[in-house]
Amino acid sequence: MLYPMSPKVAELKRKLESFMDRNIYPNEERFYREAEELGPWKVYPVVEELKPLARAEGLWNLFLPDSRHGAGLTNLEYAPLCEVMGRSHLAPEVFNCSAPDTGNMEVLERYGTEKDKERWLKPLLAGEIRSCFAMTEPAVASSDATNIESSIVRDGDHYVINGRKWYTTNATDPRCKICIFMGKTDPDNADRHKQQSMILVPMDTPGVEVKRPLPVFGFYGVPDRASEVVFTDVRVPKENMLLGEGRGFEIAQGRLGPGRIHHCMRLIGLSERTLEKMCRRVRSRVAFGKPVSEQTVTQERIAEARIMIEQARLLTLNAAYAMDTVGNKVAKAEIAMIKVAVPNMACQIIDWAIQAHGGGGTSNDFGLTQAYATARLLRLADGPDEVHRNQIARFELKKYSNA
Repeated sequence: MLYPMSPKVAELKRKLESFMDRNIYPNEERFYREAEELGPWKVYPVVEELKPLARAEGLWNLFLPDSRHGAGLTNLEYAPLCEVMGRSHLAPEVFNCSAPDTGNMEVLERYGTEKDKERWLKPLLAGEIRSCFAMTEPAVASSDATNIESSIVRDGDHYVINGRKWYTTNATDPRCKICIFMGKTDPDNADRHKQQSMILVPMDTPGVEVKRPLPVFGFYGVPDRASEVVFTDVRVPKENMLLGEGRGFEIAQGRLGPGRIHHCMRLIGLSERTLEKMCRRVRSRVAFGKPVSEQTVTQERIAEARIMIEQARLLTLNAAYAMDTVGNKVAKAEIAMIKVAVPNMACQIIDWAIQAHGGGGTSNDFGLTQAYATARLLRLADGPDEVHRNQIARFELKKYSNA
């Protein structure tokens, strides 16, 4: 292995895999049923039942590099663990390692005041509440975050917030108590990257209205609780401003780097699980006188899937190593590359698996449609493919600026 696991990580991985076998996989059918029957406005009982079990086994907040509250792991150490959790939609929240809470907890840890940490970070770390992150807007092309139009206006000892957001994950969850909101405090600043700020908005503040859940390929609540939220003359204390006015992009870069790589780590696990399902399916089905597994097209797809997963994993581990050694800012190219490569890899493998399952693959019975919704969503979330490709190309061309 190019990146061998330490004994500590190997033991955590063994414990995670055991927990998944005993508690996660047997409860997936119930999880999907509860998500469908209860809808995105309710808490799913199976999740709350499993959380204390995970915490009791020390499988809690594994994402957090701060050893006071988490496992104290680097990005590289966390990668194989995140991959295991990514094999199931149920798993990440059970271990308190799901988006957007992980990113929001890191923001609060880095940029929050002691009061913020006591009020919001502490219950988030304990899994008692959930949070959301409001950045994307329906009225503008939010792939260019400088387009964001929501306003944050200083008024004495308060800020007044107005805006319409969507794809605000978690907002319909009744446990969602705090929002990190991105908007403009200085829209006329000549530097477009200093117009934006981030501010903490308690969800029970007057003027905050969760308008509706947004389906992702027809799924409400799985893979996430995407929501539309309107903020109308929302007043919060000036102390709720994170880091200072005009520093929203600075916070975003610190937040989105780990968020992007965590998505990729989980997608590798989801792709591994999908390949397993595909292999089992084609070995059990006979068409035109022989097992589907003996059809050349099937074998080619299985081989390509294995190659693609291994390539994506190595690329992701390389990005994790770069983030650990030179920092998120210097590792921009590595992060951008995995953000393009991994979701596209996952989409292709899931598509092949659906084909191998026949008509049943398009139903919800095998978890493939839910998997595809996740992978396809992540070609857009945290920046669309096109933005990351352009960034990679600029980095590459810069090498030849003096040629």
